[in-house]
Amino acid sequence: MSTGHGRLDRTAADLVAEALRRLVSLTPREMSEELVGGTLVVDLREEDELHVVGWIRDSVWAPRGMLEFWADPSDRRHRIEFDPERRLILYCSTGERSAIAAGTLRSMGYRDVRVLDGGIEAWKGEGLP
Repeated sequence: MSTGHGRLDRTAADLVAEALRRLVSLTPREMSEELVGGTLVVDLREEDELHVVGWIRDSVWAPRGMLEFWADPSDRRHRIEFDPERRLILYCSTGERSAIAAGTLRSMGYRDVRVLDGGIEAWKGEGLP
């Protein structure tokens, strides 16, 4: 049994970098142009973060801990707006949680999952509503 802090084979930063290599990242301006035509925008942040920073209009809130259950059509907790055939854009505060979540959704069978590069911080930095 180790009494000190061990080293991980892969860090959280490694998981984010790996996920981003396999995904389409959108700048805030690119994402603002995608907000038409049935694209589902999903906010993965925790509820307290919504109240502090705000959210992108017409986005659906899906806390990171529930995403896979809400996105799984065979799960009793499935939410109808999650459809594996629909384009999804995920965002969080800075883009890290959304990158990992997008990789997970793709592994579940979602084909068109994108992430907001830099998260809502980048969105607000561009002065977008």
